[in-house]
Amino acid sequence: MRKLQLVPLLLLMLITACKDKTETTSSKKNVETIKNKKMNNVKYKTENVNGVKIAYREAGDSNNPTIVLLHGFPSSSHQYRKVLNQLSNEYYLIAPDYPGFGNSDFPSQKEYEYTFDNIAKTINSFLEQKSITSYAIMIQDYGAPIGFRIATVNPDRITAIINQNGNAYEEGLGEAWKTTKEFWANRNETTENALLPSFSLEGLEWQYTHGTRNSENINPDTWHLDYLRLSRQNAHTVNLDLFYDYQNNIKLYPKWQQYLRDNQPPLLIVWGKNDAFFPESGAEAFKKDVKNIDYNIYNTGHFALEEDADKIIPKMRSFLHSLKK
Repeated sequence: MRKLQLVPLLLLMLITACKDKTETTSSKKNVETIKNKKMNNVKYKTENVNGVKIAYREAGDSNNPTIVLLHGFPSSSHQYRKVLNQLSNEYYLIAPDYPGFGNSDFPSQKEYEYTFDNIAKTINSFLEQKSITSYAIMIQDYGAPIGFRIATVNPDRITAIINQNGNAYEEGLGEAWKTTKEFWANRNETTENALLPSFSLEGLEWQYTHGTRNSENINPDTWHLDYLRLSRQNAHTVNLDLFYDYQNNIKLYPKWQQYLRDNQPPLLIVWGKNDAFFPESGAEAFKKDVKNIDYNIYNTGHFALEEDADKIIPKMRSFLHSLKK
């Protein structure tokens, strides 16, 4: 009889123990969730660089390894919002807006020289003012000529390169450059007008959705935000100046390729293969100069993060983890 009386008591003790364990596990998970949420807070700051206010997004603990996120055209640091939110629990992330882009100042052409050389100098000065002297760079589109200029000046500061459709080879220039090349050959009213559709709402939408698997995967806020900024007075003229100056980036390709050969920075390729500006041939070309590449191609377009962030960001994390070994 005593044995029978003990059975309910033992069951009660077992249920209580399981409940306590479940509550403890749940509590730990809640604490971890709160911790991650705290780390994922993005701050929106500004820094005065030689009289120009540079806006930037910052996330994570500054004691962690640093990643500098360099945006493309026609975007801003907004394009890295998913990276900032998802990697800030392990990394310190800085995403500046270039002068004339995003929330940074938009000085007149009399006050600021809109060339890739000068923008790179401004962003390099911004990093130095922030005492950021050891960092990985993530580059996309315009972020490549800016990032490679910074890297060639300060090769010892670059810990790794994460490349999402950032070109450094002539074979990486796609069919979408045809009109721009005509503009380079002869800048006049006709060749300038041929490029103006790039600034229209329809043209901007095309840049985000062309080559994607499903255009409904792309947040339309992206091109509407860019359109708002490109609708400011003189924005078309400034950006045409940058389009024209882009030909000077191509002249520097051999220098950047030499930097890659000499320094062999750890390189992660996360490339949208259907990019009309920088097709997969641009990604493939890096294999000529960098020995060890983590090479990943995605079935999407120019802004690969918009459609494939769920694949690219975990790949970034694993790549960065591998650098610690």
